[in-house]
Amino acid sequence: MSHPFTLTLSCRERPGIVRAVSSFLFEHGCDIVEHQQFDDAVRGQLFLRTAFVGRDDADAHRLSDAFRAVADEFGMTYEVTGGKPQRVLVMVSKLGHCLNDLVFRWRAGSLGGELVAVVSNHEDLRPMAEAAGLPFVHVPVTPATKRDAEARLLELVDEHRADLVVLARYMQVLSDEACAALHGRAINIHHSFLPGFKGAKPYHQAFDRGVKLVGATAHYVTPDLDEGPIVEQEVIRIDHTHDPRALATVGRDAEALALSRAVRWHCERRVLLNGSSTVVFR
Repeated sequence: MSHPFTLTLSCRERPGIVRAVSSFLFEHGCDIVEHQQFDDAVRGQLFLRTAFVGRDDADAHRLSDAFRAVADEFGMTYEVTGGKPQRVLVMVSKLGHCLNDLVFRWRAGSLGGELVAVVSNHEDLRPMAEAAGLPFVHVPVTPATKRDAEARLLELVDEHRADLVVLARYMQVLSDEACAALHGRAINIHHSFLPGFKGAKPYHQAFDRGVKLVGATAHYVTPDLDEGPIVEQEVIRIDHTHDPRALATVGRDAEALALSRAVRWHCERRVLLNGSSTVVFR
């Protein structure tokens, strides 16, 4: 049987890149099954994702080492990965709609990754996590214990060998140090009213202003609160008949949709960082 692999890379745009990649794969007995690339004319960068299958004896580490000569020639940042699913650790607080959606898609085999644990600063969602067969770890957070709590969170990431951390309405702001430790492998979700409607009741503020669109943004976590590179956004049109409760319901739908797509695309290695932005090969 053939074994699936994915090559992702970025580098300065110049002639010969695609030929070099395809020639390398051909020489190593690999067959391309999906190829996407984006030439960023503004920044002069090329981004590429190639899915391929290799021979029975193919190995991601060996292919990665062998590709280094090509990468050095073109100044590429690259990664070769096998077909092993990404391990996903989910962090939550009290709201369970995003966790529930992720669990459903995971069980249905459409999430793209493997849920391995749920971590929370509250006990509210323990029954949901344990009903799904997931370990639930309660890590309370107070101003006095925040540093120790974050250290424990990072320990759990290592213990569960998590490739991706998903903040599924985790209502704590991570420190700059935690953001740095999780750079490029932590995704957050928030309603798109930020920063226009801040505080505990954004949907009440939106109702008072007569908004016509409800949305959500899934983005990578950075020290700049809710301003990390955007992976996905969802928007749903509403009207004057939506009271604050209806707005919140629509908002939860938007959050679950945007987050699940972002998680799947990340797990399928379809998201490449491009400075403060992203390239998403859907």
